[in-house]
Amino acid sequence: MFRNKSILITGGTGSFGKGFLRYLIKNYKGFKKIIIFSRDELKQFEMASTFSEKKYPFIRYFIGDVRDLDRLKRALEEVDYVIHAAALKQVEAAEYNPFEVIKTNIIGAQNIIEACLDSPDVKKVVALSTDKSVSPVNLYGATKLCSDKLFVSANNIVGKKNKIFSVVRYGNVMGSRGSVIPEFIKQKKAGVIKITDPEMTRFNITMPESIKLVIYALNKSIGGEIFVPKIPSYKITTLAKAIADKAKINIMGVRLGEKIHEELISSSEAINTVDIGKYYVILSPSLEKSNNPLSRALYKKYLKQKGVKKVKKNFEYISGKNIKFLNTSEIRKLLKTIS
Repeated sequence: MFRNKSILITGGTGSFGKGFLRYLIKNYKGFKKIIIFSRDELKQFEMASTFSEKKYPFIRYFIGDVRDLDRLKRALEEVDYVIHAAALKQVEAAEYNPFEVIKTNIIGAQNIIEACLDSPDVKKVVALSTDKSVSPVNLYGATKLCSDKLFVSANNIVGKKNKIFSVVRYGNVMGSRGSVIPEFIKQKKAGVIKITDPEMTRFNITMPESIKLVIYALNKSIGGEIFVPKIPSYKITTLAKAIADKAKINIMGVRLGEKIHEELISSSEAINTVDIGKYYVILSPSLEKSNNPLSRALYKKYLKQKGVKKVKKNFEYISGKNIKFLNTSEIRKLLKTIS
């Protein structure tokens, strides 16, 4: 699907961008261009030492900010697919710097949409989201909820243009920048693990799983879907024990903007959610009620696919009520894959 195609990754020097690039190079051939779009020239320099343009002549490093619409338009020349991974995502920092986060996560998202709508080349856009966007209690989650709504609604204004916007929503990526795992590994050396609440649970997804979800969305989206993976949860105390079973546990109290349990699908979203086997898909209500006969036909076709079924009316997908929880041995096995 990527032969003779150009792909742009916003936030391309982050954990996902590097993992996605590595996965593409290993599993696909024949790219026209893969553009790493980010505002951090040092990270681009460091990334280029591993993925040099000399060794991989299809790679381009493009310095820019999603806040800058004109720069985005320049970067999108001859681009077929866009993966939007750029975000300010530190929960506590967002609470103290709200408008900076709004400028990147909301205005930046709208800039992506505007630039892609104006591009004659862009065909599909997949935006990365988070479980914190569901019933948000912090500013970061609220901005990502707004971003999700923008990308879903963008499909209502494409007109006759051949463009599809979709979203992927998942939980903590194991070992990614800013996740709790690297922090616990650091604390292990001091013999004390600090946790905020012993009842806390989180969803867990590996980097390869998140990448495969994005590629699935690129390949299968019809417009306006939010793709949600079926992934396990872990208790924060189980994670701490898996990393440092002999360390002392200090309970610090819930931090600003933090939830005890995260959600991937709320009960209010259940009415538009289908189970397609490996993933859940939240379909855009506007597809079913669209004035465009093609959109309505696509919606009906989606529901008629083999193995697709609607979830129960009161369905909700919450980390604390998950059917699968990782135990210490399972977590340790997964930790070996990221070390």
